[in-house]
Amino acid sequence: MIHADVLVIGAGPAGATVALNLAALHQVLVLHRPAPPSRIGEALAPAARRLFAAMGLLEDFLAQGHLPCHANRAIWGGEVAFETDFLRDPDGHGWHLNRAAFEAWLVGAASARGAAFQAIARIDSVHHDGARWHVRAGALTATANIVIDAGGRTAPFARRLGVRPQTTDRLVCAWTRGSVARPSVEAGVTFVEAVAEGWWYTAPLPGERRVLAFHTDSDLPVKGPIPPGVAAILNGCGFVQTQPVAVKPANSGRLDILTGNGWLAAGDAAVHFDPLSAQGIFNALYTGLAAGEAADRHLAGDRDALPEYGRAVEGIYAAYGLALSHWYRAETRFPGSAFWQRRGVGGLGSNPVWPCSGRSDNSARMVSWVSCAPRPS
Repeated sequence: MIHADVLVIGAGPAGATVALNLAALHQVLVLHRPAPPSRIGEALAPAARRLFAAMGLLEDFLAQGHLPCHANRAIWGGEVAFETDFLRDPDGHGWHLNRAAFEAWLVGAASARGAAFQAIARIDSVHHDGARWHVRAGALTATANIVIDAGGRTAPFARRLGVRPQTTDRLVCAWTRGSVARPSVEAGVTFVEAVAEGWWYTAPLPGERRVLAFHTDSDLPVKGPIPPGVAAILNGCGFVQTQPVAVKPANSGRLDILTGNGWLAAGDAAVHFDPLSAQGIFNALYTGLAAGEAADRHLAGDRDALPEYGRAVEGIYAAYGLALSHWYRAETRFPGSAFWQRRGVGGLGSNPVWPCSGRSDNSARMVSWVSCAPRPS
């Protein structure tokens, strides 16, 4: 039996952020599954600079050696690429992260501040005795005054309470990484290209690497070559695939209940975003920081802390939905495509047209397609 003031489920960016901000104030225990060997999600918005400054971590973060991201370039809504840069952003440039190193750094910062970490295989049961939560994971039982579910899209604690995520689409991402043989004019640039079946993404990574990804709905077929804009970048830098293609969920969604009696959700467990928004890691950091503040207020006797946090996250998700709908509707070149037709009808939360039956998974076909990246000439 392990006793803590705060029990955090998950040690990703959200969970580690909660832990490092509460460890100096309360006894914090983090239960987590071992991190996967590789994980997509390398873009971090410039505004994260403010969050690191608020947590006293900015100088340490800047010393980690992540690549600056100076601009986003897209072939979207037309045949000619357009660009948005961060030259006038008051927070400066964004970053292309070494994701594994970034997460290890956050966990290390939380450990240094006093948070305890315990690896588990799964959560077996949860119950509340009227005063404290009891969470059993294998032979371990942990008790806490408050639980923060930061366990990713699966939201393992909330699901044990019967809380379920509401999903608004079927987007999945097939992705891989590779090495580059030579410098590219696209260094410091995130590139997105829309096609009839969905959209492609590629960006440089630290260590002379590059990520390549394709996004479509899980029930839609895929066909055709890698589009010319992406292919030119891969050929230009001498991209060679170095890891197998993985297919992951990338859909938008949120828990139908974000807080309850002595618990709340943060990061992807609370709300998860379409990668087109490039807000996933930033949202994990922001909600992790906000969830930590709400938990501290709750432990001090503030009954409004958790409901206020829940309403704030609901507002973030609503604003995100409007922005995402705007950007998808900006692409009008493929009127006969099921992928784009679905995104042209309604927005998040307005009854979008997703088939509810006959779902199929095209993961094998996506792996085959993304693995056909052109070799350097």
